[in-house]
Amino acid sequence: MADGAALWRIAGDSGVLDLNSSYSYLLWCRDFADTSAVARDESGEPVGFVTGYVRPERPDTLLVWQVAVDEAHRGLGLAAALLDGLTARVARQHSLTAVETTISPDNTASERLFASYAERHGARVERTVLFEAADFPDGPHQPEVLHRIGPLSP
Repeated sequence: MADGAALWRIAGDSGVLDLNSSYSYLLWCRDFADTSAVARDESGEPVGFVTGYVRPERPDTLLVWQVAVDEAHRGLGLAAALLDGLTARVARQHSLTAVETTISPDNTASERLFASYAERHGARVERTVLFEAADFPDGPHQPEVLHRIGPLSP
């Protein structure tokens, strides 16, 4: 729970992610800690995170909600390590066969991250538009493309 404020700051500083309320990050760290991961620097401060949840109607699927790394720690493979570690941990608790995430068309870093994840795990990536731009009631927003990665081997 204590990491929520730091995750909110890192997400806001990313310049790419939709920034949710600080309250949502506090709740996320309380209620979805088992399906999220936080990277820390030498002093113990959070410098990156992956948040996700197991989909209730598809308990074999981990939906990755957000991935962010503090600017000073980018380019070191931290996001990939967090994603690999998280999915390995979740797979031990659930019969995980797929990872899903949504990516807006302008987020090339996330495109690369999840394409390389699929390649490392020998899985296919299926892409479909989950939410059209017009679906968002709060102003201009790009579509969100669902990336379904699987099947994952046990």
